[in-house]
Amino acid sequence: MSDDRRAYSSTLVAAEAERGRGRHVCVVDAAGFSALLRGRPAPCLELRRARTGRVRPVAATTTEARVLGGPLRLRRTGRRAPGDLTLDLSRLDAATVAHEATVGALIEHLSRRGIEACTNAAGAPEFDAGWSQGEDIFVAEVKSLTGAREDQQIRLGIGQILDYAHQLRSAHPSTVIHPVLVLEKRPSADRWAGLADGVGLRLIWAPDFTGI
Repeated sequence: MSDDRRAYSSTLVAAEAERGRGRHVCVVDAAGFSALLRGRPAPCLELRRARTGRVRPVAATTTEARVLGGPLRLRRTGRRAPGDLTLDLSRLDAATVAHEATVGALIEHLSRRGIEACTNAAGAPEFDAGWSQGEDIFVAEVKSLTGAREDQQIRLGIGQILDYAHQLRSAHPSTVIHPVLVLEKRPSADRWAGLADGVGLRLIWAPDFTGI
């Protein structure tokens, strides 16, 4: 943000001056702009003067917001026109609709318990949903079982959410992180519950989401 040719520094100085006049000017970096394009929230950065006199943006100091972002919203899903890959694309669309339906049901379930479902914060792994209970934070990966092999979807979900939890625990060692795998429906094989217990993972499914 200090490229003289692009006048980034002067732009930030102007933003700082406007803030000093009591006007709120939101400053986002490239990562934040990318998040906005994907429909996700972006943090408004603070402005600080470096020793060189330049003004540079820095992330505001937060606690929970370092993991959880803004309220979770459903994404729009659509149907593709028929074509040569009608079968595969139809399955993909069905899985996408089922995924968002499960996300929506989870949001409603948490809301009924007075819990707000959140997105990931900027810079945090892109889990599907997150929420807090007391000082503990829960991060969830949602997997549909429509139009795909059940075992592959569950294995993929387990790997993803355990990876996200490991990254978050490394970045925030003082925060208790609970990984959760949320399925569209009860899996046909009972063995997944035992596997989840063995690796410290909560396994839940719609429509009851028993366990949260």
